[in-house]
Amino acid sequence: MHRICLTLPTNRACAATISAMSKEAAYAAEHFDVEVHLLILDSSEEHEFAEHADVVGEVERPAHVVVHHLNEAAQRDYLQRVIHRADVIKPDLMLDLMLPDDVSYGACTNRAFLIGSSLGCRSVHRRDSDSSYQVLNGEPVFPIHHELGSLGKRAADAADGVSETALDPVHADRPVVLVGGSFVGELSVDISEVQRIDPRTYRDIVSLWAPVGWSEEEKQQLVDESFKGAGTEAFSGDRSTLTIVDPMRVDMCNISFQQVYERVPLPPATNTIGSDYFLMHLVADAGLPGVLHNRNIVNFYTRERRTDSGFMAYQMRLTKFFLSMLYFNFIYGRMAAAGDSLLDDRHHVQASAVVEFVRESALLDTEENVQRLNSLDRSYRKLGGRYAAFADVLLSRSRRLLEESRRDIEDFALLIEAWEPLMRASRTTAVPRS
Repeated sequence: MHRICLTLPTNRACAATISAMSKEAAYAAEHFDVEVHLLILDSSEEHEFAEHADVVGEVERPAHVVVHHLNEAAQRDYLQRVIHRADVIKPDLMLDLMLPDDVSYGACTNRAFLIGSSLGCRSVHRRDSDSSYQVLNGEPVFPIHHELGSLGKRAADAADGVSETALDPVHADRPVVLVGGSFVGELSVDISEVQRIDPRTYRDIVSLWAPVGWSEEEKQQLVDESFKGAGTEAFSGDRSTLTIVDPMRVDMCNISFQQVYERVPLPPATNTIGSDYFLMHLVADAGLPGVLHNRNIVNFYTRERRTDSGFMAYQMRLTKFFLSMLYFNFIYGRMAAAGDSLLDDRHHVQASAVVEFVRESALLDTEENVQRLNSLDRSYRKLGGRYAAFADVLLSRSRRLLEESRRDIEDFALLIEAWEPLMRASRTTAVPRS
């Protein structure tokens, strides 16, 4: 029996999700030879945290399921001890990168990686608070069924447990380090209103995350595929493919990792959607096998996004995503070109190669991002209303946003360099009690 970490990072009310995930944890413990550590990293307000604590106290805890419900104070205490033990440079900055004041999709998952290591877990399985499970014949459809069926196996050994194999035999001896699926329901990025009222402007906005050198046809294909997940197809039966998983086919609400996160963390950028998708690209570019399955999560929008403040916050996170692509498109290109050389002779990612590409990207000219901001300004003003109001905000913050995006990538390089000692320190650091 080995341990796994099923984790939920959240900063919002999500009692139903916690209850549903406790059932997924029980399913895993009942059907596989694992001890499940359900890790809830809870940054919500005091009232919501109390509601979550009530749910945690009431859920059934079958044998081999352990629940950890940690508020930000407990997480900070843990991180301070890990950082002190790791003896890294700029410890105060490291704490800010691991537990920033603002929303960071990468940082919350990085905390799960470290805590999972402290708990002795072999893998990390992530879900999101604004999602739920599909149902078939009255029973929830849990992604962990596929994750534990393949994760960590040699690819050749995992082939018997999937529906089909689309993997070059040269990769047969490599481990399966990623198992994931997608989502159905709402777009993963909340811009469906733009798509509805002005499809042309929607295309102009979404195409901003493509490399500037792409053709119009390539950009249109990206727009057609972006943020839609698996569409609306309801689950009717299992399908799974052993392959090099295309990052466009998986989502962070429905994913599991083994090994790779021990070498390289996620970018800790704040207020930037998509900042937690880096490892998907690294796994694919390095030629590490994965399994893509169809137990897709149901994605939905929370009420907060519909408020004026929620709208402004989300559009800012989308803007910073587009600005981040100046750097990440460069890094992904370098990683793809490096291919197998990203791995050592044990099929482990070499962080030194990755950090070199990240540091190179930080030297890029920002004119491309100036053009992105100009394009967004035109698009938002064309849409009018609260979009035009957001364009005024962008105009007032444009210089700062350019600087923030570069600093985000520089901070990522610093965190990669500190990650090995942080992971090593985590293995001997106790996790606070719930």
